[in-house]
Amino acid sequence: MPDFSNWSCPLPLRDFPNVVMGHGGGGRLSSELIENIFVPAFSNATLTQLADSSVLDRPTGRIAMSTDSFVVRPLFFPGGCIGDLAVNGTVNDLAMSGARPLYLSAGFILEEGLPLSHLAQIVDSMAKAANAAGVTIVTGDTKVVERGHGDGCYINTSGVGIVPDGLSVAPSLVRPGDKIIVSGSIGDHGMAILSLREGLTFETTIRSDCAALHTLVESALAAAASNAIRAMRDPTRGGLAATLHEIAGASDVGIEIDESSLPVRGEVRSACELLGLDPLFVANEGKMIAFVAPEHADAVLAAMRRHPLGAEAVIIGRAVEEHPRSLVAKTAIGALRVVAPPLGEQLPRIC
Repeated sequence: MPDFSNWSCPLPLRDFPNVVMGHGGGGRLSSELIENIFVPAFSNATLTQLADSSVLDRPTGRIAMSTDSFVVRPLFFPGGCIGDLAVNGTVNDLAMSGARPLYLSAGFILEEGLPLSHLAQIVDSMAKAANAAGVTIVTGDTKVVERGHGDGCYINTSGVGIVPDGLSVAPSLVRPGDKIIVSGSIGDHGMAILSLREGLTFETTIRSDCAALHTLVESALAAAASNAIRAMRDPTRGGLAATLHEIAGASDVGIEIDESSLPVRGEVRSACELLGLDPLFVANEGKMIAFVAPEHADAVLAAMRRHPLGAEAVIIGRAVEEHPRSLVAKTAIGALRVVAPPLGEQLPRIC
């Protein structure tokens, strides 16, 4: 965290160590913020040039690009904060296309009054997450909005990665018979956020599963023949159910899952029952699903289980020809129920 006592900034920062409107004005206060918080944390040869754009080397392969905005409330939660969430979320979006993440941009919308100590913690968490993921934050931007108009901090991250030649991973490639693997317990992130908001306590603290999944993806891809993994997704907003509905629609197949096989932690299940929520629709930030050709499913599952982030991976269902573009679940008594797509978010502001 920066040592504010060494800053050579004007009086407003020394007397009131919070974000002020001047931080977004492009003058001395803006420079102080960049030089004392962002540059030390994200320092690299490209970023420290502080140019209007960054010029980057491109390895061979196809370019993957993604962008996402993060508006989670509260900013800090068990298992992470908005900073590492912003990095890991974009890294995961790239990884789900089979890309190796390389570069990120970071745009901050800061609310007047946000403590600079909080901003420093957020930026530090982003730097640590980027370093752990092997990605470089090469450019960024900061804007400040009036008090009461920003919930402290919003972050937009865009990412660039490289997809190896010959690799194709997309929902439209899913075929009937493909097995569905989920990398671990579902609903952890959404219930960690909501439990904190509602002041719910359990014997075990519910922690967000926020994590970068690209190395887990690499392990899964290495275990299968070329293009045996048809599609991958990280089920964030709308949870597992929303993601499966999207894939069913894109591939024109039906999807059947076995409710008894769904991995849900006891404390998450209890919280969902207490609040009348379905874990299938609760967001995740460190889980992935993979549709795999049936003859390669066991090998991919075994490879995922050898990875720390996939130790609890299980096969939860399959793609079928029946009821195309729909999701059905097999219940504990053997009946099938239609899982309708969500009308909206059960839990707003969770990522």
